[in-house]
Amino acid sequence: MSLTIPESMVKLGAKANDKYEAIRLAGELLVQAGHAEAGYVDKMVEREKTLSTYMGAGLAIPHGTNESKALIRSTGLSVVQLPDGVDFGEGELAFVVVGIAALGDDHLELLTNVAMVCSEEENLEKIINASSAAELARLFNEGAEE
Repeated sequence: MSLTIPESMVKLGAKANDKYEAIRLAGELLVQAGHAEAGYVDKMVEREKTLSTYMGAGLAIPHGTNESKALIRSTGLSVVQLPDGVDFGEGELAFVVVGIAALGDDHLELLTNVAMVCSEEENLEKIINASSAAELARLFNEGAEE
């Protein structure tokens, strides 16, 4: 499975009052693209309340609970860029929120791909500072191919 993020799954320059609003922004993109049913967004928030999806270095990767798998229609990713950052707890600011909806065992591969792209500090800086959806999508898509 290759990771390809279309421009339609990217939200640039977003603002969120808290981490739950940021998660909802990422989740809504998944719903609008048909990857998940609307209830999946609530499950993403529910998961965050029990276990933080903040990965460090300005990145959060929210996804649903195990019980939410029935709400997923197809595997997909969304990327929300938050230039001002949003607090994910203990003063940890996320500048990039990657929403995941994954069928079957796809979520492990997606998490690995996203982590690989974002583990390069230089890549993450470029993603945080991307000025177009096309540029941000390209950074993810090229990074996943390496």
